[in-house]
Amino acid sequence: MIELDATLLKHVPWLELAVVCLLAGAGWVRRLRDPDAVRRQSLGFAAVALVCSVGAALTLTIDPTYAVQEQWELTAWLLGPRWLEVDALNAPLLPLAALIFFLTQLATLRTKMQRFSFAGTLVREAILLATLSCRHPWGIVALMAAGVVPPYLELRRRGRPTRVYLLHMALFVGLLVAGQGLATWGGPDQRTLAAALLTGAVLVRSGVFPLHLWIADLFEHASFGTALLTVTPMVGAYAAVRLVLPLAPEGQLRMVSLLSLATALYAAGMALVQQEARRFFGQIALSHTSLVLVGLEMTDAVGLTGALCLWISAGLSLTGFGLTLRSVESRTGKLLLNRFHGLYEHTPMLAVLFLLTGLGSIGFPGTLGFIGTELLVEGAVRVSPARGMAIVLAAALNSLALLHVYFRVFTGTRHHSAIDLRIRPPEQVAALILTLLLLGGGLVPQPGVDSRYRVADELVPQRPAQGARHDRVPASFADGASAAGQGCAASPAVPLSDFYVQESSP
Repeated sequence: MIELDATLLKHVPWLELAVVCLLAGAGWVRRLRDPDAVRRQSLGFAAVALVCSVGAALTLTIDPTYAVQEQWELTAWLLGPRWLEVDALNAPLLPLAALIFFLTQLATLRTKMQRFSFAGTLVREAILLATLSCRHPWGIVALMAAGVVPPYLELRRRGRPTRVYLLHMALFVGLLVAGQGLATWGGPDQRTLAAALLTGAVLVRSGVFPLHLWIADLFEHASFGTALLTVTPMVGAYAAVRLVLPLAPEGQLRMVSLLSLATALYAAGMALVQQEARRFFGQIALSHTSLVLVGLEMTDAVGLTGALCLWISAGLSLTGFGLTLRSVESRTGKLLLNRFHGLYEHTPMLAVLFLLTGLGSIGFPGTLGFIGTELLVEGAVRVSPARGMAIVLAAALNSLALLHVYFRVFTGTRHHSAIDLRIRPPEQVAALILTLLLLGGGLVPQPGVDSRYRVADELVPQRPAQGARHDRVPASFADGASAAGQGCAASPAVPLSDFYVQESSP
């Protein structure tokens, strides 16, 4: 029966079904006039996409050869091979992206329905899932270019300034097309220039300093949900893995790593002094995105594993963190951080979820982010002790900023309100799901780290950089991480190294 079920799963075009369902759903809900019906049916289409993405990841887990068999014949005939495929890298990213979109729509209250486009969100999700499942270089370029259009259209529809966003995204698309054009049709002597152009595109899309202004502008002028869905999936990191890493020489990777590290420190420091909640969250998200890029550009398998783990944990924690801030903002209006609000008595559940998801984003022990952060620091120390200290400093600044905002929003005074500010069931369900995933991944980290190490084990030899380190995860860290993850200080911990893939002999 299990073999039969696996055979059936392998013949289901999961990714095509998810994309087609979302596009068809966007066309359907656009015709509806009842806001409640729009929300319910959009959630239904998003739930189907989530099930399909989980089905694709589950099928790859059951049968690793599914990565080359998933391409549907119709898609291959229309677009060619490698446009929609699932592999070890994107297998967890697809359910993560689908979950982010589903929970964001679930946590959207009636007060936000007029400003939040459900049909546009379904189109954006279809583009994102297609991007994360695409391995064809020009397919990635086309889909990432298409992904910048919906936020621009929302800014236009709301009558907000578009100049900053448009200039940055035009630069991003131009560099992306030019770089991929040189990589495809240029000679071997133009390979370095192509990698430099693609690297510049990734830096713009990821908001690396000094090309970060569009992120703060988007959080200020777009709806919170749109800005959240633009930043948290970290599409720039996916472009870095698929387009930049196979081409860029070691010198360019080192430069990107240093720029990303400087951005992580800068954004963490800026988060401490922000006076508005949206700008604070934009800086926190930018700091975490930059930390992921720091690890992705390392030539060390341990640091790369940490970046891949942090990619998933940051996506989950920042989504939960952002949704709680969005829920508070929907009750109080524009949330200023230059005074105390004292909302704890009215919304204790929101305060707890705010703190839990925030701690998950900074890598607190016992959460999924702890594993990724520790592996990232371990890999950075192997390259340079100063780089490891800088990552620790960025995490410390993010922690201080988080606690500062928590005290400003939930403590310090008594808030008097004539309306009920308690958390609503949809908001509670969305935040609890993300919190449980963060805590569950921290308590049982072995499967996730094992999966990400396998991906790092495949990516490191593909790089053109010479002398890349290809070490397995150290047992000393594995013992400590297991003890922290399991929360059993008094009992002997099972080493995580027993679950890791050992380095294969040459």
